Amino acid sequence: MSITPELKAQLIKDYATKEGDTGSPEVQVAILTSRISTLTEHFKGHKKDNHSRRGLLMMVALRRKLLDYTKSKSDERYQTLIKRLGIRR
Repeated sequence: MSITPELKAQLIKDYATKEGDTGSPEVQVAILTSRISTLTEHFKGHKKDNHSRRGLLMMVALRRKLLDYTKSKSDERYQTLIKRLGIRR
């Protein structure tokens, strides 16, 4: 149910704003989006896994907060990020 270290490293490399960047909102949202999609696939076969569902809801809320923060700082960065990740809103 978690993402592999290789996938995480690739996401960090793709979404980093500068060299060695692992904490920018873009990177955090990309990693959360990957984890959310993995969990969503998990729930297709495990409908009654409510403990993991709570974790999914917390991740979605955290991603929403990070996206709101990004939008408050720079609308252009926000629009670019949601387009790259394919997140609707």
